[in-house]
Amino acid sequence: QVHLVESGGALVQAGGSLRLSCAASGRTFSTYTSYTMGWFRQAPGKEREFVATISWSGTTDYADSVKGRFTISRGNAKNTVYLQMNSLKPEDAAVYYCAAQTVRYYSSSYYRPQESYDCWGQGTQVTVSS
Repeated sequence: QVHLVESGGALVQAGGSLRLSCAASGRTFSTYTSYTMGWFRQAPGKEREFVATISWSGTTDYADSVKGRFTISRGNAKNTVYLQMNSLKPEDAAVYYCAAQTVRYYSSSYYRPQESYDCWGQGTQVTVSS
């Protein structure tokens, strides 16, 4: 069973920065194999939405709302992923979820849809004060 654990959520002032971390573990994950991993977020009263993804090959993609402010990266162990969030806005406040694909998709069309991810973390709260 695969287990994802997010950390790094906090209360921050608008304009500030945070770095979220996600560590994957379990029998399916090997520290020597990269998996496509992504970050999603859900604000109160809204549906969960795509934020960023880093594919198994290292390709990154971002939602337009965070492009230029957020950076997704992979740790050296390859079963960790980070989301560096700069210039935070009140509208960035949400529960942020880490997700992973244990199936390797070769088409980038699979990297944004939530349905393509079969492992999810419990979420970490990001609050941005204005």
